[in-house]
Amino acid sequence: MNSETLFAKTPPLKLFFLASLPGAVGMLASALYQLFDGIFVGQYLGSTAFAALNLAMPFVIINFALADLIGVGSAVPISIALGRKQEQEANNIFTCACIMIVGAGVLVGGILFAAAPALIKLMGAEGEFADQAVQYLRVYALSSPVTTIVFATDNFLRISGMIRSSMFLNILMSVLSAVLEFLFLGVFRWGIWAAALATCTGMFISALLALIPFITGRAQLRFCRPRFSASMIRQIVACGSPNFLNNIAGRITSIIMNAILVRVGGEAAVSVYGILMYVDGFIQPLLYGMCDSLQPAVGYNWGAGKLSRVRAIEKCCFVASGVVSILSVFVIALFPGEITQLFMADSSSEFVQMSVGALQLFSITYVTRWFSFATQSYMLAIEKPLPASAISLATALVFPVLLILLLWPWGLTGIWLNFAGTSILAAILSGIILLKLRKELSRPDLE
Repeated sequence: MNSETLFAKTPPLKLFFLASLPGAVGMLASALYQLFDGIFVGQYLGSTAFAALNLAMPFVIINFALADLIGVGSAVPISIALGRKQEQEANNIFTCACIMIVGAGVLVGGILFAAAPALIKLMGAEGEFADQAVQYLRVYALSSPVTTIVFATDNFLRISGMIRSSMFLNILMSVLSAVLEFLFLGVFRWGIWAAALATCTGMFISALLALIPFITGRAQLRFCRPRFSASMIRQIVACGSPNFLNNIAGRITSIIMNAILVRVGGEAAVSVYGILMYVDGFIQPLLYGMCDSLQPAVGYNWGAGKLSRVRAIEKCCFVASGVVSILSVFVIALFPGEITQLFMADSSSEFVQMSVGALQLFSITYVTRWFSFATQSYMLAIEKPLPASAISLATALVFPVLLILLLWPWGLTGIWLNFAGTSILAAILSGIILLKLRKELSRPDLE
């Protein structure tokens, strides 16, 4: 099914099931590599390695942030250009974006490789704890030029209407990463560096396979002679800024949290925080996959002036996100002990008690998290980068840092409550933004 038939003619509810559900499955599969990473490292290498992984993880995500800015930022103008029947322009943005992503991978990877020891030391880690964190981070930094494009190709495949191909490639990436990590850690008994190598190998193979349809001409988007322009780069940066700010600001918050936890609660507190992040890393891809998979359709119809169709598609996104979030509340709150044992089977009773309490407080986050998530995706899809960036920056950095200060007297309990408080404040901000834009968003079709 080509993009015009899928995005412009398929009934909104059917479009949701055709695009959003496979997208959610694909994003969940692509995120499972982090879950497997945590489980294998915790089970095979022990608590120090698990804490080291979580200490390094914010920097690993920063490694992908610039590439994600370009990938997401280019997806929006590509979709709108296709909606306006400007295929040559869409192909040029696609080609330039791929070149920019590889260049960003070389730059950021080189900086992180050189700075890894100083960054980890700055976090307060020492000895074996610090050494393992540096090893893990440096493998990702070395692999950056050939792995960072994998998430952008996911967007490009969906824009071309190849939604199932995107889903299967994400599943393949997770399976490859999990099998290799089991082999490297469980069979060969290699160190924490091998955990990162397994994931990077899975990403590299998946990225190569994802590029084949664009190279052979089977996808709607095709490589062409690149024509860079300042206006195109500004557009990509503007549209990608919400995701970029979310990644960078979120990692800054994680770095601050980890630095506090190392000093207040030691490795155990860092590990509990890591468990919370793995749980979030399981739920957020579901939300992101559903909303992000609909962005090409929303952008296409926004560009074509079919605003009533845009609203109908977004209703599906909001409802589905709400259902997933509320279900997550019950699962986390009812099974905190089982979730803890999944990562740290041989942990002490004190650690289990700390983790169970943290997870139960953390579960409140998803009562309202879906609303700001869906609103941010909506704003991004219709080229409203400023409100999307406001939600992103406030959710990832401003509100968490403010709540660190306000909840400081409560100690670790205050940190665990930080997530729920941030979610409530973000939902309020999102409601204000939607109210301010209600006239523009409720306009009739331009056709």
